[in-house]
Amino acid sequence: MSVATSPSPATSISTSPTTSPWTAERIEQLRQCVVTGLTCSEIAAEIGVSRNAVIGKIHRLGLSTGRPAGAPAQSCPPRASRPRAPSQRRLLQLAYVQTPNGGAPIALNAPVESVHPCALTELAERTCRWPLGDPMSADFAYCGNEAITGFTYCVGHARMAYRSSDRRSA
Repeated sequence: MSVATSPSPATSISTSPTTSPWTAERIEQLRQCVVTGLTCSEIAAEIGVSRNAVIGKIHRLGLSTGRPAGAPAQSCPPRASRPRAPSQRRLLQLAYVQTPNGGAPIALNAPVESVHPCALTELAERTCRWPLGDPMSADFAYCGNEAITGFTYCVGHARMAYRSSDRRSA
């Protein structure tokens, strides 16, 4: 009678030493790159390892990049601040004040008159894209009035599409 034997745990585990990408030369190169202020991505490209490997090794060695987390590297010039675009909320406030052709303010629940209805192929950059009618019917069109800057709708349709939170509950 033969008994099947499984290999012992000692023979199934590989005893070969693991090769580390961190040679003494690479560690010294890492230290020099950190001192010069390179980013982890730049160090990784220079040394030939992954960015995460660089971050881990810097942490394990207790090296400091000399700058707080999230701060730009020394080799990167500071970003020039640019003026912020108005928020959508601010644009909506302007839309409520703006009236076409300097006319009287539009009532909140007044119907919108689409003066220039157009087909999809006729829509331009500054035309209102509010759909009129059933898309399956032959007379389907888009509003075509002049759209508010930064929006896809005219003043009247913007008021219908974007309601303030105090008007939502009404």
